Amino acid sequence: MPDSLHIVCPHCDAVNRVPADRLHAEPVCGKCSKLLFTGQPVDLNTARFAQHITRSQIPVLVDFWAPWCGPCRVMAPAYAQAAQRLEPSFRVAKLDTEQAQDVAARYAIRSIPTLALFKDGREVARQAGALDAAGIVAWAHAQAAALP
Repeated sequence: MPDSLHIVCPHCDAVNRVPADRLHAEPVCGKCSKLLFTGQPVDLNTARFAQHITRSQIPVLVDFWAPWCGPCRVMAPAYAQAAQRLEPSFRVAKLDTEQAQDVAARYAIRSIPTLALFKDGREVARQAGALDAAGIVAWAHAQAAALP
């Protein structure tokens, strides 16, 4: 792991350099002074999506969902619980496919909810269907362990 990592702020989207050994020390954004990790999924739109997956040097787990989707609503509390357990090793985010149809089309999201794991700007793993919090955490860790 490098000495420092680029972490995108979940509030203002500024890119911050954080010493790797300080990730668990509640780092704050150099621009807006808010916590870089909140234990909650970050709501992304088209512009924010690109910033977070291309500029963050930690894996970014994205839940592709829609407000009308029953399984998505059922999984939402579990996803929030998983965020508390996965951060700061992962950025945990959500993308409403109704509001960001261009992103959903670009990644060929055919069913929701779909979890996708991104590293260095590219998708490295995908899981369709609702999972509980333990399943989300286990899947994310298993996929990250397989990364080079």
